[in-house]
Amino acid sequence: MKYIIGFDCGATKSECAVADLSGKILFREKSDPANFLVIGVKQASANIISLIKRCSVKLNGSEFEMIVIGAAGAGRKEDAEKLRKAIIKKLKDEKIFVKSLIIIGDHEIALKAAFPNSPGCILIAGTGSIIYGKDSKNKIHRIGGFGRMIGDEGSGHSIGRKGLQVVSKHLDGRNKKTKILELLDKKHKINSSEELIKKVYKENFDVASVAEIVLHAAAKKDRTALRILDEESDELIDHIKAILQKMRVKKINISFAGSLLTNKNVYSNMLKKKIKASLPSVKIVKPKFSPVEGAILIAKEMLSD
Repeated sequence: MKYIIGFDCGATKSECAVADLSGKILFREKSDPANFLVIGVKQASANIISLIKRCSVKLNGSEFEMIVIGAAGAGRKEDAEKLRKAIIKKLKDEKIFVKSLIIIGDHEIALKAAFPNSPGCILIAGTGSIIYGKDSKNKIHRIGGFGRMIGDEGSGHSIGRKGLQVVSKHLDGRNKKTKILELLDKKHKINSSEELIKKVYKENFDVASVAEIVLHAAAKKDRTALRILDEESDELIDHIKAILQKMRVKKINISFAGSLLTNKNVYSNMLKKKIKASLPSVKIVKPKFSPVEGAILIAKEMLSD
């Protein structure tokens, strides 16, 4: 019997689902993160292969007709191709047969999952950020997704970076004390300019992880943390306004994706209130399927073409 696998490769975890050729999901597996923009192609491909091997063992070494991998940053073809080649090489080394392997952006599987047969938009805010949608004519539109160097406003990386910036200013005596520093010191032992610089520039510190600290500080009514979240949620509101103009629609359904928005926290609540107040034509809806199920749907459609 032949099977298909759908992957959702995130910065905090990776998940895959194995289905038969009709699209019926048989089982799921979870493993370590496989966001190649964060951990690199070598480690990401190793984590993906680990999941594929586990699936192969469960299926007694059966063949895979197609694997569709949704990964952040895969919208850039050159980067996606590097990851694809690394995975194919490892598959050959492990003697696992896969007829076809496709790597696409995580926003693509999330949109397919949320709105498989209807127009709508998916707003993603995790490590990165993007809003991605399709109109009534199935035309695709996107806003954002420029990456952490020049974009990703409203994302974990952007919130984390601003959190570290206010900490650096306080350590210099350029602003008032913030609870962000207290929490950062408690979790990462950062309480001096020297330690902050060393962590960020010499130890490949995960800047996006500081978003969790900013959220915690905001929940404690820290004014600096609340200001950061206010600014970043405004950026996501601008994303929504821009895609409404681009799609030339007055009303649209939007689903959230990414840990910052799908979890209940100060930030997601703040954004929901802003949408309700300033964008009453936008309706927030739950996605019909999970992102990994979206990958399965895409694989099934590709096999049918």
